[in-house]
Amino acid sequence: MSHRRALIVGINDYASAQCLTGCVADAKAVTELISRNEDESVNFQCDTLISGPHQDMVTAPYLRRKLEEHFDQNFIGDALFYFSGHGAATSLGAHLLTYEGAQYAPGIPMRDLVDLANKSRARNVFIFLDCCYAGAAGGDEEAFGSIENEARLREGITILAAARPRQCAQEAAGHGVFTRLVLAAMCGGAADIRGRVSAAGIYAYCDTVLGAFDQRPIYKSHAATLEPIRKCLPIVRDKELRKLPIYFSNQTASYQLCSSYEETNIDAIPKHVAIFKTFKQFQTAGLLRCETGQDLYWTALRSERVSLSPLGQLYWELATAGHI
Repeated sequence: MSHRRALIVGINDYASAQCLTGCVADAKAVTELISRNEDESVNFQCDTLISGPHQDMVTAPYLRRKLEEHFDQNFIGDALFYFSGHGAATSLGAHLLTYEGAQYAPGIPMRDLVDLANKSRARNVFIFLDCCYAGAAGGDEEAFGSIENEARLREGITILAAARPRQCAQEAAGHGVFTRLVLAAMCGGAADIRGRVSAAGIYAYCDTVLGAFDQRPIYKSHAATLEPIRKCLPIVRDKELRKLPIYFSNQTASYQLCSSYEETNIDAIPKHVAIFKTFKQFQTAGLLRCETGQDLYWTALRSERVSLSPLGQLYWELATAGHI
């Protein structure tokens, strides 16, 4: 059994509410992306529910059963839930609107979704909601609900919502605006230098890009660690990062280069050239800086020194402590 599983829902067609156009595409794109890491290694085992022409309709009883199965007590790995569709806010609270949803039975209460996640034994739970009023989930109050009835987040749960509790979510260019950004973030836009894409990184990416829009994403988390949701190809491999304490005796130490480090020079030494190529990776990742100027080539020719940037000092510490 996979230690990571995802339940992904996209609903375009509704019996009473206005039909949408991008939610099925959202669900399919998310499924394709998170099922594999960039190196094609297995990531999440996905169960995808889509509701549209020639598809089974995602009704409230069906989705509730799937949610209960998804968050069953026998699963202790990482569980992800993604929803793209209508959100509803009534006197009963905020809901994920299902196909047959109506005014007094909109679908799945967001409070119930968070409650199922809270009661699960999953190590980490990631909830992505691309719908109107999504920010009501797991908050201090729903759009029309009360504080007393709202489910709080246990440790290990993270929610990324497309909009604030009283805001609508938008569609554009065949996808939800929020989901388009999430997809770009998971393709590498939010990856750190090791290639890891965390929920916090995805939020930071979306928040920055949506700066000029009325729609504002919400990030709520009680996570003990920033587990990656997807892994992209790293800028610098862990094998190279672990060499930082070898090249630099402490965080503020410097390293002197000379012409033998540059492979085009007649006095180039293979061992030095290999180090120089690694230093180029470090510089690209923002870990290393030349003490004078910006160019490693001239730093080597002039026998000048390089040192670690503040970010490089952080990764030096992680490598020294054995966390990489």
